[in-house]
Amino acid sequence: MSVTYVGSGPYCYANSLAMILGGEAPPPAVIEVLTGSPYGMQLISGSLPLFDSFGWDPEVGLDAAIGLLGWECERVDGGTAAAALDRLRRACQDGPVLAGPLELGLLSYQPGSVKAVGADHYVVVLEVGDDTVLVHDPQGYPYATLAVDAFAAAWRGELISYLERPYRMRHGFTRRERVGAEEALRRSLPAGLAWLAGRTDVEVSPGTLGQAEAAERTARLVEAGLDPEIRMLWQAFAVRVGARRLNDLAACLSSLGLDTGAAVAAEQARIVGGLQGPLVSGDDMALAAGLRRLAPTYERLRTALIAEEGTSQAIGTPSRRS
Repeated sequence: MSVTYVGSGPYCYANSLAMILGGEAPPPAVIEVLTGSPYGMQLISGSLPLFDSFGWDPEVGLDAAIGLLGWECERVDGGTAAAALDRLRRACQDGPVLAGPLELGLLSYQPGSVKAVGADHYVVVLEVGDDTVLVHDPQGYPYATLAVDAFAAAWRGELISYLERPYRMRHGFTRRERVGAEEALRRSLPAGLAWLAGRTDVEVSPGTLGQAEAAERTARLVEAGLDPEIRMLWQAFAVRVGARRLNDLAACLSSLGLDTGAAVAAEQARIVGGLQGPLVSGDDMALAAGLRRLAPTYERLRTALIAEEGTSQAIGTPSRRS
């Protein structure tokens, strides 16, 4: 039996979007699934393993979720820090603004935030004053404040690899269609299958692997000696967010009556969540074994969803990985 997880976790963009949409937002778990993040694993550039879809990033995911829910918004970025802050100040006069990705390591109100480390984050900006910025940070900091210059430095996001232009924000959210959570989830299934099959319309860095190949290669990296920085990233972020995404995917698939797919996603969630103990204790043999158990489940999930939804003809995207 799969039990829905409720608790803390790094769902920054899903939680931020839920705050922006207010009472018309579905639960953050649904938003996360709509982003497409749970449908895979990727080993970026052959060295950075993450439990999200091959070629996926939060920007792609946010745009997908916003559209699937029947909303649209203005997405603005670029320019100087002064121009960006002026834009943000004006936008906040009409309502809260979803800002990000920002550099988590430069958000001064978070303990231990002293330097840029390439960790992406999203917040809801409530107000921009002459000297301070007021935000709801879904990491656990409602009504947090930081100096305008400090916010601009974090917002620039220099070390965030997928951010092409700095100072990105989304505002002016309006409904173009009323779409309930169940309908949005059903509409998202073709995209989920496309992620599982291996999308060819997304750009990836050389050496990036996905799905079974990513899991198997990561297992070999573990056996060879996992990079200490990767181990820290996995301990603090990657494993717990990966397990939660998959658990939420299982619940969402079950709500659509896709019980076979839900069972596979629940199994994946257990496997990924079960990596946390060996990861912290240093039991790399168990860690590698868990990754190898995970490897074949992605194709099993794809096959199950195709069988249950009958959407194989609608997908048909060529696979870039096993």
